[in-house]
Amino acid sequence: MILTVTMNPAYDMTYRVERFERGQAHRVRSVEQRIGGKGINVTRVLNQLGKYARATGFSDYAFAAAAELEMPVDFVHALPWVRRTVVISESEDGTATALWEPGARVSNPHAAEQLAVRVAGLLPDIDGLVISGSLPGGIEPSLPAEIARTAIAADVPTICDVDGEALRLATEVPGIVLMPNETELQRLTGMTPKTEDEVVAAAYPLIDRGVRAVIATRGAEGMVLVTADGAWSAVLPEPLAGNPTGAGDSATAAVIAALSDEPDPDWTAILTDAVATSAASVVIPVAGEFDRCLRANVAPTIRVEQLDLPTSQGTAP
Repeated sequence: MILTVTMNPAYDMTYRVERFERGQAHRVRSVEQRIGGKGINVTRVLNQLGKYARATGFSDYAFAAAAELEMPVDFVHALPWVRRTVVISESEDGTATALWEPGARVSNPHAAEQLAVRVAGLLPDIDGLVISGSLPGGIEPSLPAEIARTAIAADVPTICDVDGEALRLATEVPGIVLMPNETELQRLTGMTPKTEDEVVAAAYPLIDRGVRAVIATRGAEGMVLVTADGAWSAVLPEPLAGNPTGAGDSATAAVIAALSDEPDPDWTAILTDAVATSAASVVIPVAGEFDRCLRANVAPTIRVEQLDLPTSQGTAP
């Protein structure tokens, strides 16, 4: 089993319009609502990949009940309500515009401890852990790192896909795998990497500090993987148009699926699969799903290139 942790879940709303124009009234062609949040999306993709996954985190009773209809869940009921995210998907060219609500504040002073204990109790039964998404108000940014540290001490491969101070604290957990996007990597390192080599230079000090791997997602420019043994880039020959919401979650699912199977993984194969799975999710209007046929078709076309590691070790921020 693979466990995902979503501390700030959401109801994902998708509005489909012909073409979206700022300042204009629009006739919505269709509306779809589903439970969401980054960890929820990862769980869905893992199920598509044939992996048994369970979702935990914070929620209210209504969200937990709705989630339980779709997947195995074990939430801590600590939120007074669950936020919404809205994606406006244009059928004309596949462009997507997203609006994110901030989410409710956790008022239960014991909520963080309850979640940490719940995850710790499941560790003997899981083969991988993903902690992803934003944190609700009232939760200290140290919680993802604390949970990750406990999991890695139990030899459970762990990915942290968080941002801000939570991401900085996660870098202090030896053995953790990080999957920041370009903006998150910039905020973390204080650098503005534009090229693949600059991404490696920004990420490598984190590896020197004990991070197991950094997989930097770069949108249409693919991904860059940095480990202590090497660095690689992977990109499609041509980017795919569509809804990028959830593409990073699909990549995360592909990575943790591989890490849960192999104690000594082939990182280039993992990187290729992550790019293929991410690309195959872009063509789906909603997050948490991917096109199986497209994933199989694009994988052989992905260009993987080995990059040079820095000759001198830097110091992470």
